[in-house]
Amino acid sequence: MLQALVKELMLRKDEFKNKTIETIYFGGGTPSLLTISEIKLLLDSVYQNYKVIDKPEITLEANPDDLLSVRAQSRTIFKEYLELGINRLSIGIQSFFDDDLKDMNRSHTAMEAKECLSAAVRSFDNITIDLIYGIPTMTDERWKKNLQIAFNFGIHHISSYALTVEAKTALNTFIKKGKYPPIDEEKALAHFKILVKETQKQGFVQYEISNFGRPDYFSKHNTSYWLSKLYMGIGPSAHSYKGTHRSWNIANNSKYIKAIQEGVLPQEEEELSKKDIFNEAIMTGLRTIWGVSLEAIETQFGIEYKDELLKNAKKFINKGLLDIVESGEISKKNSTKKLRITNKGKFLVDGIASSLFRV
Repeated sequence: MLQALVKELMLRKDEFKNKTIETIYFGGGTPSLLTISEIKLLLDSVYQNYKVIDKPEITLEANPDDLLSVRAQSRTIFKEYLELGINRLSIGIQSFFDDDLKDMNRSHTAMEAKECLSAAVRSFDNITIDLIYGIPTMTDERWKKNLQIAFNFGIHHISSYALTVEAKTALNTFIKKGKYPPIDEEKALAHFKILVKETQKQGFVQYEISNFGRPDYFSKHNTSYWLSKLYMGIGPSAHSYKGTHRSWNIANNSKYIKAIQEGVLPQEEEELSKKDIFNEAIMTGLRTIWGVSLEAIETQFGIEYKDELLKNAKKFINKGLLDIVESGEISKKNSTKKLRITNKGKFLVDGIASSLFRV
């Protein structure tokens, strides 16, 4: 698999021939299981085949138990990550309470989550953690404690999402059989409001609906997605975006490796229509503090798209869910520049955005 990843990087280097890499992200699974030499092999391949800025943001996703397992073999693992050039860790904490972790079928314990962070913060300043809210059995008080524990560790960035139940999972089965309470939207909303309030008190900025960071700690990598920058994903199931096209690799590991060994890129590609690109601009823009630039919409898509957007947005503006903003000042005039979600509308943003799509 590693050799296939290296070869895919080589095969696709012309896609970014005139581009400069600004961020590198090891994610999509458990990259913390890779050894130092394996990570180095992949990073060296990036630098050999692509032009990279002087100090790119390089993030490694990790689960607490994986980091502790690796650390047991090498007490200097975090130092070694830094020496490789990794300068940001994304750790899947989810919760600091065992009951929650058990409900979510996580393999680590609350103690391991805390032990992992204790070790990580001694070496890394730029750490983001994932936390889940809206768990049916989680009280408001426990959710506040989860957040406070994160703050006490000096964490500068939190990605937080409401619990969702996927089909064909144990949790879904338990809910259907009445062995576990169903998802409670009111509880999730209450937790979301607590999240926004408590992070704001700690100096965090909600720069995207699910992402909270102190100034200078926003994720450069994820921000590039929301601002529609080009990106390349390598490996099975990985997705790439080229502005007018989107592609994705085959999900099957053995078929992926076989194709790459034969010098064939095992991917499918679709051309995005003008309508597709517009809809994505609305969805990603409304989820961020930057909103949707009305000037950019008119320039890229034409006055018809802008006028229809404003027409459809009017009912949400009247309800206080959207606003027209310019230079940080809120106004209701159509001549101002950005359409942005209000605090009242944040929890409903996906539904609001889809109502503004071109169909």
